[in-house]
Amino acid sequence: MNRLNLLILCTLALFAFASLLADDLKRETEDLEQATKISQRDAKQTLEIIGNEDDLEERSHSIRGDAYFFLSQFDKAVADYNRMIELNPQLKDSHWRRGIALYYAGEYEQAANQFERYHSYDNVDRENGIWRYFCQVRAYGEKRAREDLLKYEKDDREPFPRLYELFAGKVTPKEILESIHAAELSPEDREQRLFYAELYVGLNHAVHQENEQAIPHLEKAVLNKFRIRSGYGPSYMWQVGRVQLELLRKNADAPKEPADSSP
Repeated sequence: MNRLNLLILCTLALFAFASLLADDLKRETEDLEQATKISQRDAKQTLEIIGNEDDLEERSHSIRGDAYFFLSQFDKAVADYNRMIELNPQLKDSHWRRGIALYYAGEYEQAANQFERYHSYDNVDRENGIWRYFCQVRAYGEKRAREDLLKYEKDDREPFPRLYELFAGKVTPKEILESIHAAELSPEDREQRLFYAELYVGLNHAVHQENEQAIPHLEKAVLNKFRIRSGYGPSYMWQVGRVQLELLRKNADAPKEPADSSP
């Protein structure tokens, strides 16, 4: 085979690969868009059923607060979660959803305080410590947030111990993800660990306003099949990843302000 024919074959092969890759990316995008549409549709239907009344039982405020959060109406989600605590003060320490909603509403100090109270309720869950770290990064800066990381003495489920090391500056995202791929795990366990790893690596980039780095990780988390068989807590965190991804994409698509050319 002469060099010209070889070059033609290589070029055709590259075009074929690029076409397959484009098809895969299109399918993934369609799946993501479909998941977003379904989530938003269900949330809107929930709001229509419950209505705008304030005199509701605790469970209705919980469901409506979730619906508001899934629609990125964070202040309204906080209001419903606050009403839950008014109705049931025993939720004051354990209401982690309120902490996440406060974070997205921009109330970083209040959110950090919620996660601090949760630590007195559950001193094993490092996921809670990660959210407090995020809140403190936004409120006080990374140096203080890292110095003030909550202390954990008991083991937590993987990959959270390794993720916590990421926020302490001891490992890199690449090391965490490579260790999950290299571990001897069932497909289901690997999917679960990758879901949380990609989610929190992406959220960490987002909290540091590294949006371009955040988006690919969040896309992988949202498209992870673990969401299909997860329970309420993981399902809510899937929604968090979806909402954060949507916010970043909107920000990326927003028209940029023209530079000030005044002297």
